[in-house]
Amino acid sequence: MNSLQTSRWRHPALQPGWIDRPHQTLELGDLPLESGEVIRDFAISYVTHGTRAPAGDNVILALTAIGSTHHRLDFLIGPGRPLDTNAHFIICADAIGNGLTTSPSNSRTQSDLAFPRFTIRDMVASQRRLLDALGIARLVAVVGASMGGMQALQWGVSDPGRMRSIVALVPMARTRPWSVAMNEVARRILLADSGWPSGPFGAGYDAWAAQTRVITNRTPGALAATAASAVPSLVADAVEAAHRMGPDPVDWTYQSLAYDAHDVGTTHGMNGTAAALRTIRANTLLLVPELDLYNPVEDAVEAAALIPNATLVRLGGNSGHAVAAEGSPRLADISGAIRQFLTELVD
Repeated sequence: MNSLQTSRWRHPALQPGWIDRPHQTLELGDLPLESGEVIRDFAISYVTHGTRAPAGDNVILALTAIGSTHHRLDFLIGPGRPLDTNAHFIICADAIGNGLTTSPSNSRTQSDLAFPRFTIRDMVASQRRLLDALGIARLVAVVGASMGGMQALQWGVSDPGRMRSIVALVPMARTRPWSVAMNEVARRILLADSGWPSGPFGAGYDAWAAQTRVITNRTPGALAATAASAVPSLVADAVEAAHRMGPDPVDWTYQSLAYDAHDVGTTHGMNGTAAALRTIRANTLLLVPELDLYNPVEDAVEAAALIPNATLVRLGGNSGHAVAAEGSPRLADISGAIRQFLTELVD
């Protein structure tokens, strides 16, 4: 049985910089969750780039950020790019609740608020089942930005022998209260929309888009050269972009609750965040800006000191959380750091 109903959310039209690849879906049946609940008729969505080596030893798993799709890391993927399709086979897996993998917006049997709560570890569990089904026992790297980076670190704790390396951009190993506050404010804005939960959405969605795309992702320094009179247009552009390619509000809300609850230290068998991070065996690269108004950089700094084989790269400038997104002014630095890191693993 196909788990996906006719969804009110559609995959956005291809945007500049996105790579057009065939969407694939793997039906996995019921997905048991940490909570004891079950996502019924679960299907995971993914795309692939490059060619899988006969020995299967060139696979990279790329993960999605909150509210994003498998296009999230397209700016790093391609011939000669850090995730080089001439050398690697890259699987971009859509996370639970992103509107492509089974989500509140597309579940046939558990739609909207009937959908069970899930965690970031549940996302990782679904990805492990995908890899198992594809016969992939070992990964060159697990790569992700923001919530994708949080999943990547969780991978290192949940299945430490599965990957040689981890690349986590603007991540957290344990969600900080500031990040929870950002998400809670955003959720309250969405819930105040008269269309909640089934739509249509109006002013609340617009305000949510402005808060998450302008405030959360930037820093004061990022707007220092912007004329005050130009700020309303900047906000309007952000809102328009959200309408064009943003997530379903209920999907985003569920992912944000998983985001808030995350801590690698609560993984079964672990005794706190520090102890969990010390179990990561993969070589780990963490990249963060000087200031991040969504995921405080202190978390990655502390994680780098605890992970046995970790490298921390601090990226200058005022980009904030958006430093790890397409169009980042630090893209050359990010690309160089990832390319060097993965090349040294081969050497």
